Amino acid sequence: MRLDDGRESDNIEDRRGGGGFPVGGRGIGVGTIVLALVAMYFGVDPSVVLNVAGNLQAPEAQQHAPAAPGVQDSGDPAQDALARFTSRVLADTEDTWGALFRAAGSQYREPRLVLYTGGTGTACGTGQAAMGPFYCPADQKVYLDLSFYRELQGRFGAPGDFAQAYVIAHEVGHHVQNQLGIADKVQQARQRTDERGANRLQVRMELQADCFAGLWAHHANRSRGILEQGDVEEALRAATAIGDDTLQKQARGVVVPESFTHGSAEQRVRWFRRGLEKGDFASCDTFSARTL
Repeated sequence: MRLDDGRESDNIEDRRGGGGFPVGGRGIGVGTIVLALVAMYFGVDPSVVLNVAGNLQAPEAQQHAPAAPGVQDSGDPAQDALARFTSRVLADTEDTWGALFRAAGSQYREPRLVLYTGGTGTACGTGQAAMGPFYCPADQKVYLDLSFYRELQGRFGAPGDFAQAYVIAHEVGHHVQNQLGIADKVQQARQRTDERGANRLQVRMELQADCFAGLWAHHANRSRGILEQGDVEEALRAATAIGDDTLQKQARGVVVPESFTHGSAEQRVRWFRRGLEKGDFASCDTFSARTL
């Protein structure tokens, strides 16, 4: 992936140096940890656990120390290199979505990305590394513990810088949904249906975020030539590895489609590839699609 000469984002909050707090520290209860692990293990959308935890926790549990702007020197060169790569990917999404929104006669409000270690306070409750990267619509921030990159390579068998970029772009895709008003409409619709119906809506939401990630890659590559040989395959391996059916089979040995919240491996690959190949908003309308 060609980002070495790209700028770094001004929207990074680096809490790795103490702005967050370790798992087991103040604000993270044992029950929340168990719920988070169960959610991840059974392929349940971690944001559901985050929202519940945020409603149950006392306000002080959601506080955190102010984070210095931009990537800070942690004393770990390898970790800092990953942090700066993340910052450059975020900057590229800002440039791409900013241009797309301007072309549509609108203005893109850039999200912030919080780097943390172990756990940290969010407007959606307590964020924990065990939940993986996530987007909190309440504060319009993406949260990422850099240890997930190691898990992506080791546990999920999806190495590569573009696999990492795909994960970031997916979460930024949720921010785009939030800004377009899609997230609010889906949340309202979920509250009017049963659990299976809510899961189906969540799947369409996640697949659209995958498509938006592909849409970003399409325009970023056309404008700046970011893709190198093998990059797309890295993203497709990551999409396959974190499909609900893949995760459920690993965790329980059986697949339960009714409990899907993110989509199957095949669906996630299909919608990322669709955004990558088509490059337009209309092609990412998962909510009108008869077949996912």
